[in-house]
Amino acid sequence: MSLKIYTKTGDKGTTSLIGGTKVSKGSDRLETYGTVDELNSYIGLCLDHLKPLAINNILQEIQDRLFTIGSALACDPHKEIIMKIPDLHEEDITLLEQEMDKMDKELPQMKSFILPGGHIAASHLHVARCVCRRAERCCVRLQNDGEEVPDLIIKYLNRLSDYLFMLSRYTTHELKVEEIPWRARV
Repeated sequence: MSLKIYTKTGDKGTTSLIGGTKVSKGSDRLETYGTVDELNSYIGLCLDHLKPLAINNILQEIQDRLFTIGSALACDPHKEIIMKIPDLHEEDITLLEQEMDKMDKELPQMKSFILPGGHIAASHLHVARCVCRRAERCCVRLQNDGEEVPDLIIKYLNRLSDYLFMLSRYTTHELKVEEIPWRARV
């Protein structure tokens, strides 16, 4: 007998954090880890666009880290959690920085702001970057409201948005597609 996906326990607008605490589905904590989940899904879409191009293989690892972040954010910070939740490490941030440095060596120097677009894969990476920035803002807002959010999560999301920007540039470069420079109206 398989488990059903629906439980009906959330029909009244509440859900449980890891640890059992019931919270409103409209809570800032749920908004925060829901945004991380949205980002993870969007990165999956980006990966699907990039796989046939053999441009990047780190996106699945990033998805794993985002699942780790989502799990940490879904925990009740005031309860001891019995289950083992994976940790985020400083090395995860270092990996993003190293990957950006590699891409930067192959890219032409940026001489202006770049508009999202040029290729569907690059455009999706820009959307993922924007969702990542929103996830970061949600984490900061939660932290500012006195909720527990590890600094490492905010740092990772900050670096990840930079990585997604660099990957969008690298994607256009590898596909030999012109970046779209922003030209201010005079």
